[in-house]
Amino acid sequence: MTRLVAGNWKMNGSRAANRALLDEVRAGLAGLGGMECAVCVPFPYLGEVAEQLRGSPIAWGAQNMSQHAKGAYTGEVSAAMLLEFGCRYVIVGHSERRQLYGETDQQVAAKFAAALDARITPILCVGETLAEREAGQTEKVLARQLDEVLTTTGIEAFSGAVVAYEPIWAIGTGKTATPEQAHEAHAFIRRRIFKGTPILYGGSVKADNAAAIFAKPDVDGGLIGGASLVAKDFLAICGAASRQAAERVA
Repeated sequence: MTRLVAGNWKMNGSRAANRALLDEVRAGLAGLGGMECAVCVPFPYLGEVAEQLRGSPIAWGAQNMSQHAKGAYTGEVSAAMLLEFGCRYVIVGHSERRQLYGETDQQVAAKFAAALDARITPILCVGETLAEREAGQTEKVLARQLDEVLTTTGIEAFSGAVVAYEPIWAIGTGKTATPEQAHEAHAFIRRRIFKGTPILYGGSVKADNAAAIFAKPDVDGGLIGGASLVAKDFLAICGAASRQAAERVA
């Protein structure tokens, strides 16, 4: 299975900084096989990023979208709009959307379904808080988040999707799930969804821990936050994914 490393820029970037970053990443990816690279960027930059990356091996996408096709939803962006900018991916259900903006499991499932209907690959984020993990509820939380989507779309829909396990306690905190913790969560997710669905790990992935995380059998790549804004760090993570892919083939 080809590894996927997707950068989530969150609310960061500028026109000049974006161009410099992508120029360096594009050059640094030369020769890396067995992996796909993508960047999910803020809405205002989609046009320029699409123009810069067109014809390159780097895919691009958005960090969120509306479940609605069109209408009186001020400030929202539809799947059809993302398609006009050539988006291949869209993140749905990121923990920051769930926590800061109150997105429910039902809303996330609706966005997942709308993305698939538009032939955009959703990157579905699931994960538990520190309190939930310490209470032994990790699998219960993951099951709840996944089951709402499964009920809405059916298991076969996951053949056109990506899942990202992002333990909320490891996002932006400097903490990272151990490779064993990541493997346990990924293995649980794998048992509940379409067998071939890529499952990414997201949560403070860095150049110095990517190889150990990617070595686990149910980890198919990473959803990268802060490190995706630094070309050398992002490229090091991509290199780790490429090497791991080659080792599994061997």
